[in-house]
Amino acid sequence: MQAKEELTAGDRPVLRRRVTPPMLESFFQEISAKHSREQVTFVCIGTDRSTGDALGPLTGSRLAGLGFPSVVGTLPDPCDADTLGEKLLSIPEHQVIIAVDACLGSDASVGTYLVGAGPLQPAESVGGKLPLVGDFSLAAVVNRKGPRPYQALQMTSLYKVMNMADEIAAAAALAFGLK
Repeated sequence: MQAKEELTAGDRPVLRRRVTPPMLESFFQEISAKHSREQVTFVCIGTDRSTGDALGPLTGSRLAGLGFPSVVGTLPDPCDADTLGEKLLSIPEHQVIIAVDACLGSDASVGTYLVGAGPLQPAESVGGKLPLVGDFSLAAVVNRKGPRPYQALQMTSLYKVMNMADEIAAAAALAFGLK
């Protein structure tokens, strides 16, 4: 399954591919072919206070544990709506940012990933207005979008979110030679 979707990031379109878990490694390989792991900073957006939104900090903790040298957003130190701007300012300008965030989608898309070159808009599913993040981005579809997006994130399966965090971290580690 590889559908292409044109989304907007601010006022510019960003082309993203919908990929299944086995295709995640190729996304990271495209990045690692041009940038070393020392040049990359993962910005893993979310909070540990909401099951669905915990994907970012869970992924960040997994990436840091695998040996990635620059990870922003972990379980002990999440990168959430309150800290995102400050944390982005702390990243050196020469770093290549890979943004990772949870999102909501259709029933058929739950468990897939939207990946591509270009930024993502954090909190878009819940109507938030946060700065665009990333030279590359990965949005994990953790649950179905409905009329109450905050409730959908709260009611998301922790098991699914943990598995998706593991899939992202494992694919990145393989592509960047850490596994």
